[in-house]
Amino acid sequence: MKFPIQNADIIISAVREEQYPDLRLPEIAIAGRSNVGKSSLINSLLNRKSLARTSRKPGRTVTINFYNIEDELVFVDVPGYGYAKVSKAELEKWSEMMEHYFSTREILEKVILIVDLRHKPTGQDVQMYDYLKHLGLPVLVIATKADKVKPGVRNRHLNDVYNTLNLVQGDLVIPYSSITGEGKKEVWNALLNDLGIDRE
Repeated sequence: MKFPIQNADIIISAVREEQYPDLRLPEIAIAGRSNVGKSSLINSLLNRKSLARTSRKPGRTVTINFYNIEDELVFVDVPGYGYAKVSKAELEKWSEMMEHYFSTREILEKVILIVDLRHKPTGQDVQMYDYLKHLGLPVLVIATKADKVKPGVRNRHLNDVYNTLNLVQGDLVIPYSSITGEGKKEVWNALLNDLGIDRE
């Protein structure tokens, strides 16, 4: 894959399995709490300003959004969890939609789980990680907002992520900042190595 990324486009925003694209490309799902920075991460990794819509209001992603990247892989942005200011029925619909995707999508190769490096992972973060491991999915944890954590306490915050999630061997945590670009190269290297895609 050539860098910087030149071609990245949204394919579809799906709510049902029959809407999922059939590109036969490996998929990387991106999960995290509402407003943790999923859209900012996608835009940063793809060198875009607004390919993935960002919002100050949590809970705006209510579909599963598929992004074709250089016709080599697909990013899949799933609805954020942990946002309570919607109806119980709506939360259940989001949950069912995500669970169906995670448990049935055969070309799903890896899940990026985003947490906020400034704080310990929440109980819902732990629940999501445990669910993904229950399904046997490899997980890359990206700890965002790394630029807001002072160097002197960085290791303590990283240890909090490892220990709270009880990370299994082989799963990594990469500090990341959409502002400074810290972690960008490391994330791409980890993803491409796992998929067997050469970096040009």
